[in-house]
Amino acid sequence: MILHLALITLCLLVLAVPSAFPGEDSGQSSGILRATLKNGLRVVIVRNPIAPVVTTGINYIVGANETQEGFPGTAHATEHMMFRGSPGLSAAQLSGIIASMGGNFEADTQQTVTQYFFTVPADYLSIALQIEAIRMQGILASDKLWDQERGAIEQEVAQDLSNPTYIFYTKLLEDMFAGSPYAHDALGTRPSFDKTTGAMIRDFHQAWYVPNNAVLVITGDVEPQKALGEVERIFGGMPSRPLPKRPEVRLQPIKSERITLDTDLPYGLAVVAYRLPGFHSPDFAASQILADVLGSQRGNIYALVPEGKALEAEFNVNPLPESAASYAMAAFPRGADGAALIGKIKEIVAGYINNGIPSELVEAEKRREIAEYQFQKNSVSGLAMEWSQALAVEGRNSPDDDIEAMRKVTVEDVNRVARTYLVNDTAIEAVLTPQPSGQPVSSKGFGGTESFAPKNAKPVHLPVWARKVEKPPVIPVSNVKPADIRLPNGLRLIVQHIAVSPTVSIYGKIKNNPGMQEPDGKDGVSMVLDNLFSYGTATLDRLALRTAFDDIGADVSVGSAFFLKVTADHFDEGTQLIADNLLHPALPEAAFKVVQEEAGGMLAGKLQSPDYLSRHTLRKELYPSGDPSLRQATPETVGSLSIGDVKDYYRKNFRPDLTTIVVVGKVTPEEARAVIEKNFGGWRAEGPSPATDEPRVPENKPSSSVVSDASRVQDEVMLAETLGINRSHPDYYKLEMGNHVLSGAFYATRLYRDLREEAGLVYTVESFLQARKTRALFAVFYACDPANAYKARALVEHNLRLMQTKPVSRGELQRAKTLLVRQLPLSESSVEGIATGLLNRSVDGLPLDEPFVAARNYLKITAKDIQASFARWIRPKGFAQVIQGP
Repeated sequence: MILHLALITLCLLVLAVPSAFPGEDSGQSSGILRATLKNGLRVVIVRNPIAPVVTTGINYIVGANETQEGFPGTAHATEHMMFRGSPGLSAAQLSGIIASMGGNFEADTQQTVTQYFFTVPADYLSIALQIEAIRMQGILASDKLWDQERGAIEQEVAQDLSNPTYIFYTKLLEDMFAGSPYAHDALGTRPSFDKTTGAMIRDFHQAWYVPNNAVLVITGDVEPQKALGEVERIFGGMPSRPLPKRPEVRLQPIKSERITLDTDLPYGLAVVAYRLPGFHSPDFAASQILADVLGSQRGNIYALVPEGKALEAEFNVNPLPESAASYAMAAFPRGADGAALIGKIKEIVAGYINNGIPSELVEAEKRREIAEYQFQKNSVSGLAMEWSQALAVEGRNSPDDDIEAMRKVTVEDVNRVARTYLVNDTAIEAVLTPQPSGQPVSSKGFGGTESFAPKNAKPVHLPVWARKVEKPPVIPVSNVKPADIRLPNGLRLIVQHIAVSPTVSIYGKIKNNPGMQEPDGKDGVSMVLDNLFSYGTATLDRLALRTAFDDIGADVSVGSAFFLKVTADHFDEGTQLIADNLLHPALPEAAFKVVQEEAGGMLAGKLQSPDYLSRHTLRKELYPSGDPSLRQATPETVGSLSIGDVKDYYRKNFRPDLTTIVVVGKVTPEEARAVIEKNFGGWRAEGPSPATDEPRVPENKPSSSVVSDASRVQDEVMLAETLGINRSHPDYYKLEMGNHVLSGAFYATRLYRDLREEAGLVYTVESFLQARKTRALFAVFYACDPANAYKARALVEHNLRLMQTKPVSRGELQRAKTLLVRQLPLSESSVEGIATGLLNRSVDGLPLDEPFVAARNYLKITAKDIQASFARWIRPKGFAQVIQGP
């Protein structure tokens, strides 16, 4: 069952000449440039021309470790306040610039580092750098602004405290690292945030946000020397400052503990945790390979799944500088014995200690890590994160350091680390037991009448250095020009040559809709089939197939949706294996019985879980009785299946004429066609093609339901309504543009500004428009304290009425257009983004260049167009509402 459990010297004609990172050679090689400015700012620039896009990652070497006692979330609070403005750059200006660039941003606070990533069109690199330079020099963080942001960050705390696996992890840290800075994570607590002041946050920023405590990583379509010149111009004049003393990490001997928690998950979790070496240990590389082996699908922990003893099993590790929290985790069905499963995990670990780690698994995981390193080069933002992790978090000179260390790991190293650290007598155990939810409670409609309307937003004037982003957007030229090939058997093959790494990726999908295709009384047959593919082919059993994939370092998943990532020299071999698995699955009777029993156990818990009940309740309120989307598998329907039912479903619905395969990487269209046709060309469809498009549906009626979830401290609110349009309707693009006025660009959009920035009611709020061939949906999701659910909804309704009664402002219209148009290059800045975009458009019956077709439509839309479409289709009082919470 698949559960998805959680700088070299450079001579430039500038006054300050950057120096090299310690231990690095001078010069520029392989598109990588390293430098250290005179003020201590370390800079790495990595060229990757996959798209005209650049990512900047500024890493401050400060995190939860450096917070004072009693205030564990100060670093996290500082991260939040970095978006509330700085001297010379207000929050409104910041969000307006980001939106106008079409940029994406991410920020996170960890134990030892706080990171800020901006991904923008390459033309705006200087603007992204200017933003980070201003924010490095200071933040506003007044008590008034902090009071506003406190509500949002406390909603983030409530969100995480509503996640039982997060609660488990915090308790694990407390027990494993008691008495050290590692005993708490970076999130923070409500009581500590209530005592935190704006001055405390400004002081924390002043102490740690300095150039000599930062690493700047730039990746993408840049000329490294020119980019370094911009960095020197913008950051070079900032002074360095002495840093405060960092706390020492002194780890006490680990003691065995038992953690017991209730969970709203549809399954239970049995956990056995151990302390492993951290980044600074010479045994770190060996410990990483050990963790990989323990999590391998060829290993004995995962074997609990095909043996029918666990629904899923894996091994995770979260490393820190001086140590790492690692744990084996296995899922069990509601009513099963979690403690007994812990015993089985410990037996497996003891077996590895006594008998040794298999050498073939050590070599397989080394190959996989080396291949994964190549895959990281396939994304501009992913590459920035990889280099940031290596330099700022792990203290390396390059990601190559980890790979070279892993190459040198021997099976003796792995066994020595296992004997030293996998000590069952001191392991920490945890059992998370699933608890049922109450049944949904319905009411006639929205009961809130409170008025909570915000003030009208004022136009934002951008700084002179950012005025470039205010120019009208121009549709960019796409680097993606795929070959579109239809094989004789009906399979659609789409190929895009990209040579930023020596890899090839295959993404494929068989168009399917179980609600339309599963026979009456056979609900769940598609789920059982998807989980049987890992059990081998007609010629290779489960372990032999997995070994064959491991031998070429492949990352793979097979089912109705499938993917394969391999180095280019293994493209043919990898394609042969995935085709064999997809076209000739073993579907063994013994494995079917195991999967059938596991699926029944999973469903027994799922049907009572709050997450499932809330989403199924929403569908019931949206769609008429008998709609295919309302079908649900049960333990009874799955229990009634035979292996013949599974094979019959496979035969009728897994067909080449419903299949699209996208190949992206270091391969030509001619080469790709030859390999795909050789391996998939003999696939034939039987009988008529099944219907996969759902019937049209009427407008839903307003409704309100509550699903009780005792494990949450926060309400999750889902508002949704059906619309009388489809994906090809002329109003689709007008509604989508209006949706980007509401949501999608942080404080530059109305819902974020009103519900989070101004009112502090939520941490996140998203509206989205989903349209397919036969039906469409508009929805708004947010999470908040129970007392604020109706206040937040009142704000949502207020904003929707404004969209219907008043044209959006000229600035909002321009910002939405620039956001949608300038995001186009970002969607093509990774192999995965390119491949999945092409795949989804093919499956949905859209032109492969549809994003650029959409852009031409967006540029023609007027404010009155948006107003008219919202007035015509959106019903502020027509939502089906489901609240999941305490």
